[in-house]
Amino acid sequence: MTADQIESIIRAGLPCEHIEVTGDGRHWAAVIVSPAFEGVRSIARHQKVYATLGARIHNDEVHALSMKTYTPAEWARQG
Repeated sequence: MTADQIESIIRAGLPCEHIEVTGDGRHWAAVIVSPAFEGVRSIARHQKVYATLGARIHNDEVHALSMKTYTPAEWARQG
């Protein structure tokens, strides 16, 4: 699995205004900005992202994914 593949999978499952995926092939980090996160608590945001990856998480294709999730307004405040 590559960073581009993970990004494509997440984009296919969530509307993303911005996404960055980095990692070493096993451990990944993502910054995801989506309007789907509006009014959603942090854990539920992560669950939405994990849902886009589906079986890839369960069969260990994506071993570990740490995330920072933002709404577009939160991202804009980050500067």
